[in-house]
Amino acid sequence: KREITALRYLMMMNTLFTITIAAIHHGYCISAFTPSPQNKVVACRSGSPLCASLGGNRDNEEDPCPSANARREFLSKLFNGATSAAVVSTVMFSPEPASAFSNKISDKYDDRPKQRGAKPKGLGLGKRTDMGGEEYIGLKQCGAAPNCFCSTDPVEDYPDHSIPSWKYPADSISSKEDAFQQLYEVVKEYPPGQDNIDGGGFDIVTFDPKAGYMYVQFESLKNGFIDDVEFAVIDEKTNQVEVRSSSRLGYLDYGVNSRRLNYLAKALRVWGWDAPGVDLKTHRGYADENGLKF
Repeated sequence: KREITALRYLMMMNTLFTITIAAIHHGYCISAFTPSPQNKVVACRSGSPLCASLGGNRDNEEDPCPSANARREFLSKLFNGATSAAVVSTVMFSPEPASAFSNKISDKYDDRPKQRGAKPKGLGLGKRTDMGGEEYIGLKQCGAAPNCFCSTDPVEDYPDHSIPSWKYPADSISSKEDAFQQLYEVVKEYPPGQDNIDGGGFDIVTFDPKAGYMYVQFESLKNGFIDDVEFAVIDEKTNQVEVRSSSRLGYLDYGVNSRRLNYLAKALRVWGWDAPGVDLKTHRGYADENGLKF
């Protein structure tokens, strides 16, 4: 019995040590017992596993970390015996079973736990409502975090998220099917790791040229963050293609979504597309919060 008790104690201490070291390494939320104005977290690393596990993620319009009460509740459960600690450690720090994309640039970080996050709800074209209460058809709206761009977000509502639609050359491309075939070829040739982003590769999840829709997932190399990118046609009478690129986890994206869109836009302009991309001079809020120069 004493051996079993000692083993349980060692398991608990090892688990708590692992959690402590990980918290220091990843820059988790401040202590649950540290008071802060309005019970809000004052420091949190974007995309940290602890914050993500407690409800903070890059698609969330709320604070990227939980409230003090939520943290107290979590820590109370965390320290309630060796078994609870072991379970929490397994949930929070075990690599998720999802396989990596085959076109990643390196296997160097395969042993790291990946923070891919869940696929967001509401992707694709759907009925949306602007801030004035008017309904429209568009892609999923961006949240408050500076890590998303969407061409169907009304510019008056979301000036730092709204970007121009892309237009294929109607004089050389006669249908949306042909336009999406060309778009598919451009995306397929995207080089993971360009401009030091998307080193984890990408996967074209959905490609439906008849419907005028494509959905692609891009992954970061070290931590496995997934960004969701969509292209869609709303009005078949025009040559307009709507585009959206958004991070799933964390608050900031450090320029990843803008760099990705700008690369694809530049590649399409070679084929005669009118694809403006993201201009940081007109998205200064995004640039300032992410520490980008323009």
